[in-house]
Amino acid sequence: MTNAFRDLTSQQKKTFTASFLGWTLDAFDFFLVIVTIPHIAHDFHSAITSVAIAVTITLMLRPVGALIFGWLADRFGRRMPLMIDVGLYSALEFATAFAPNLTVFIIIRAFFGIAMGGEWGIGAALAMESLPAQARGLFSGILQEGYAVGNLLAGIVLAVLFVHIGWRGMFMIGALPALLILYIRAHVPESPAWLAGQRQTLERTRDPLLSSIKRFWPLFLYSIFFMAAFNFMSHGTQDVYPTFLTKQHGFNPALVGTINSISAIGAIVGGIFFGWLSQRFGRRRTIVVCALLGACAIPLWAFSQTIVLLALGGFLIQVMVQGAWGIIPAHLNEISPPMARGTFPGLTYQLGNVIASVVLPLETALAAGAFHTPSGQPDYGKAMAVVMICVFAAVAVMTVLGYFVAPERRDAELATE
Repeated sequence: MTNAFRDLTSQQKKTFTASFLGWTLDAFDFFLVIVTIPHIAHDFHSAITSVAIAVTITLMLRPVGALIFGWLADRFGRRMPLMIDVGLYSALEFATAFAPNLTVFIIIRAFFGIAMGGEWGIGAALAMESLPAQARGLFSGILQEGYAVGNLLAGIVLAVLFVHIGWRGMFMIGALPALLILYIRAHVPESPAWLAGQRQTLERTRDPLLSSIKRFWPLFLYSIFFMAAFNFMSHGTQDVYPTFLTKQHGFNPALVGTINSISAIGAIVGGIFFGWLSQRFGRRRTIVVCALLGACAIPLWAFSQTIVLLALGGFLIQVMVQGAWGIIPAHLNEISPPMARGTFPGLTYQLGNVIASVVLPLETALAAGAFHTPSGQPDYGKAMAVVMICVFAAVAVMTVLGYFVAPERRDAELATE
C-alpha cells in the first residue's frame, strides 16, 4: 500500500489531499449534529424526534447541492465549484451556532444539506480522474473514509470540548474548513479528464446530464436505489447510535464520544482495507462480503451490555459498513457516463440519500412505539437491529443486480475518457 503513495506525482498527492479533506470536514460538520442531538433537544425544550427532523431535511436536500454543483463542475471544471462549496458549508456551520430556536436551526441545516450534497461528487470525481487506475481501489477507500474521519473528529470534540464550550461552541469550530479554500486555490490543479475531454463534449452536447440520462436511464435508476440501500446502511448504523448510548445506556458525553470515535476508527480500517481488496477481487464481490459480515455483527453491536462489548460491536460493524462504502467513490465514477461524471456519482448518491433520509426518524419511532426495554424505555438497540438486518440484505441484493445493468470497470483509465 505504501508504494501506491510513493508512486503518485506531486500534483496527484495534492489533489487527493484536497478531496479527502473536503469530504472529511464536510462530514465533521454533519456529525456535530448527530453527536449532540440529545443536548440540542434539551436546550430547545424539544423531543429528540423533533431535532432528528433537521437531520432528515439535511439528507433530503443534499441532491439539490449535488445537482447544482455537479452541473457547475461538468461545465466549468471541478476546482472552482469545490472551493465555493467548501466556503458555503463552512459559513452555514458557523451560523448554526447562533440558531435561537429549533425552527431556525432546521432552516440553517436545510441549507447546509445543499452545501453538503455538492462536495462529495465533485471531490470524488476530481480525485478518481486524477489517480492511476491500478491504485484507484485503495484511494477510493481512503477518500470515502474521510466521512469516518469526520465522525471521529466529531466524537473527539464531543468527548474533550463539549463540557467547556457546549454544542454551540462545537459548531463554531465547524467553520474551520473554510481554510481549505486557500489550499485548493494554491495547490490543486484542474481535473485532467475535464481538461482533456469535457470542453469538447460540452461543445457537442448542450446538456450532457440530460443526454446521459436519456441514453443510460436504467443505470441512473439502478444507481439511485443502489445508493439508497448504501445510505440506509451507513445512517442506520450511525445516526441513532449516540442517542442509543446516551438514552438507553446512560453514558455521559465523554464516554459516548469515545465509543463513537472507536467506531469511526473501525470505519477507517474497513474502508481502506476493503477498498484495496476490491482492486484485486472485484468491487461487487467485495461489497457483498461486507454486507454479509455486517449482518453477523448486529447482535454484538445492538445487544451488548458492557462498555467493552459495545465499543467492540461498534468497531466491527463499521469495519463492514464502511468497508463496503470505501469501494463506492471508485465504483460510481467507473460506471458513470464520462460526459456527466461531475454530476452522476454525486446526484445518484444524494438521491439515494433522500430515500434513506427516513432512517433516523424510523429507528427512533420504532424504539418509542414498538420496542421497549424491561423498564419501559424506548429500546433503540432492538429498533436498530430490526432495521439493519433488512438493510444488509438489501445491499447484497442490489449489488448483485448491478451485474445486469453495467459491467465493472476497475481498470478503466478515467483521465483519458
